[in-house]
Amino acid sequence: MKRISRLLVANRGEITRRIMRTAREMGIETVAIYASPDSHAPFVHEADEAIALGGATATETYLDVAKVIDAARRSGANAIHPGYGFLSENAAFARAVVEAGLIWVGPSPEAIAAMGDKLAAKRLMMAAGVPTLPSVEVPGDGAADLKSIAAPIGLPVLVKAAAGGGGKGMRIVHSAGELAEAVAGAQREALGAFGNGTVFLERYLEAPRHVEIQVLGDSHGNLIHCFERECSIQRRHQKVIEEAPSPAMTPELREQMGLAAVTAAQAIGYTSAGTVEFLLDANGQFYFLEVNTRLQVEHPVTEAITGLDLVREQIRIAQGERLDVRQGDLAISGHAIEARLYAEDPGNGFLPATGTVLAWEPPADPPARFDSGIETGSDVTVHFDPMLAKVIVHAATRTEAALRLARVLERTRVHGVTTNRDFLVATLRHQAFLAGDTTTSFIEKHEPDRVRRPSESEVRAAALAVALREQAERRKEASLMRTLPSGWRNNPSQMQVTAFTHHGEEVRAGYLSQRDGSFAYEVAGTRGVARLHRVEGDAVDIEVDGTRRVLAVTGKGNQFWVQGPSGEVQLTELPRFPEIEQEEVAGGYAAPMPGKVVSIHVEPGDAVSRGQLLVVMEAMKMEHRITCVEESAKVTEVRVAKGEQVEAGQMLVVVEGSG
Repeated sequence: MKRISRLLVANRGEITRRIMRTAREMGIETVAIYASPDSHAPFVHEADEAIALGGATATETYLDVAKVIDAARRSGANAIHPGYGFLSENAAFARAVVEAGLIWVGPSPEAIAAMGDKLAAKRLMMAAGVPTLPSVEVPGDGAADLKSIAAPIGLPVLVKAAAGGGGKGMRIVHSAGELAEAVAGAQREALGAFGNGTVFLERYLEAPRHVEIQVLGDSHGNLIHCFERECSIQRRHQKVIEEAPSPAMTPELREQMGLAAVTAAQAIGYTSAGTVEFLLDANGQFYFLEVNTRLQVEHPVTEAITGLDLVREQIRIAQGERLDVRQGDLAISGHAIEARLYAEDPGNGFLPATGTVLAWEPPADPPARFDSGIETGSDVTVHFDPMLAKVIVHAATRTEAALRLARVLERTRVHGVTTNRDFLVATLRHQAFLAGDTTTSFIEKHEPDRVRRPSESEVRAAALAVALREQAERRKEASLMRTLPSGWRNNPSQMQVTAFTHHGEEVRAGYLSQRDGSFAYEVAGTRGVARLHRVEGDAVDIEVDGTRRVLAVTGKGNQFWVQGPSGEVQLTELPRFPEIEQEEVAGGYAAPMPGKVVSIHVEPGDAVSRGQLLVVMEAMKMEHRITCVEESAKVTEVRVAKGEQVEAGQMLVVVEGSG
């Protein structure tokens, strides 16, 4: 038997931490590799040893096969686990690992190659009798007649990358006129994310469920499935909430899909952990989508309902051990739901967000599993995927799991960067979600709230907590400073005022110290009595009109994040004196986030109209289209160049027209 003694994880972030956790439990030493933006990331300092790859981008580091193999040699690792993404489904990398005399923790290079080309995989599944959707490859020479190619499939179609996954290199096309730009964009995105720009067209099913089956196979011919996961809650074709089991599953359908998944895995002689993905329509018909020849992001929900550690199983299989569980040994226990916490702005089209995580603190209760890639002080950059953490809850029932997960999320402190936390909470509590109405069109159909609107009492308590905390801190300063009020007024016998903005509205928090130690307050026209019981670090124990709360306050400059029991209140303190406002450019189109200009589609003097593409940007490996909003206009300026790195708010294009 091949024994793994030192394991290099060829990945980054939360999945590297998760793999290393199991490796340590098995008595295996761990090695991390890292790009320069990750030099201070938690996974780097948690490894027994970490090797710098010398570069900033994925292409320069985590996708460089030679650098990864060299890092393994230098560190003395005798095995490599690829995690997910990056090189995890790269057959050439798996082959290079084996040829280097290292143990590959994953399926054979041949199985990866068979499934790595999604078109070839579909043909193989058809031969094996697994239901598939019609599809056709797009030639890469750029001269293809796309309308003719798409005709046998019919519209709408889905443009998909032949390599990789995670929603990258994917576009829905509803009209023939959209085909060319969609194919070009998918090719660019796929090339940047996976190093392979091959794409194909596939029949698009409206509002199906995305159901996948976890499989495990060893090198002795044993192969089982570990039931299903449903991953239908998606935005930009990327999963955000996953669960096991599926609310749409019946025992008969589970048996049919499980058998189809095992048949698919047997067709390629599959070993290790893998996932066979299907689309399930409203009539209970399912169609093969793809095989992910790696660990999935959502694997924890399967672990929760089966009791298996899938990383442990991968390592045992790689060492040549037999599966120690049979199909009949597995049973579903309860219900598990996972939410992906992203640095993104749901209120602005789910655009990726960057910044520094000023506070990261999962709640002590209710119970949940956190697989995170961050800690307080972590930087979220434009270089990599914006997922911060996965939060998993396992409960006796689906409803209990959903409601507890919502509670865990809203009690989590994650300050300093915009996240999708409030959107996740709204989705989990939505009546349609709780009823199991979970299709891939869920977000568009039900439109869960993307931004939470705190109650007036929450905002009032938050504003007073910030103002009174500042006042208490100033009292601790030098005697001269202690004599000064913290608000805008200079007379301590008059109400002191600190002004904030919250969701664009001004909130003025006035307070006046009373002889009994309390404060008379006036906030947004409401008057009452407040009392500050304790200020200890970030914690502010405050009582407002007889209701007492312990709030956590995080501040940077004039920005404050106040965490309460129901979520976060973000406040911006207004300056005491007016600031010069930045000049706004009429007709200007600014970068919605930091990123790189991928392509420019207009020149000065061009006539443009509503919906016309102006600029394509890339951030965190996803493309973002900036289109014209005027009915008719003329381009007067193009202020950026292709390949240029731009900051959020930087002007890209200026137009003038009738509007």
